[in-house]
Amino acid sequence: MKEKRNLHLKVQEMCDCYATTNPLKEMSVLGQDKDKEEAALKWLALAVLHGVETNAEEITLTRREDGKVVVTAEYREADLPTPGAEVGKKILEAVREITHIEGEKGKSALALGIRNDSLELTIKMKVKKGEEEVSIEFPD
Repeated sequence: MKEKRNLHLKVQEMCDCYATTNPLKEMSVLGQDKDKEEAALKWLALAVLHGVETNAEEITLTRREDGKVVVTAEYREADLPTPGAEVGKKILEAVREITHIEGEKGKSALALGIRNDSLELTIKMKVKKGEEEVSIEFPD
């Protein structure tokens, strides 16, 4: 039986673990991971690290009605590597569990400890016309 630890803590641990890696490179191969739930948490950690490194305003993951997942960043309009449909679905599930956002629209603060510092992000989720979207907003 798999241990179901606190997802928020696991994301923080992964932020610490992957702090010295290239987040985009790591994100680009996540769709191949066998453990999709673990890959979803890793993607969240890598997205946070990428956002911090590049001074991003926001990173958004959208799962379309057909299941396709697209990721964009708002520091400049650019598509980021997609985690794939299965991992993308698990990311949305993990974010809902961590933030307790229910329903079609919600917003929550998420504090993450990274190494010897902490970061407060704003997480927004919405469902519109068959698409689910999670956005990670980074502080100025």
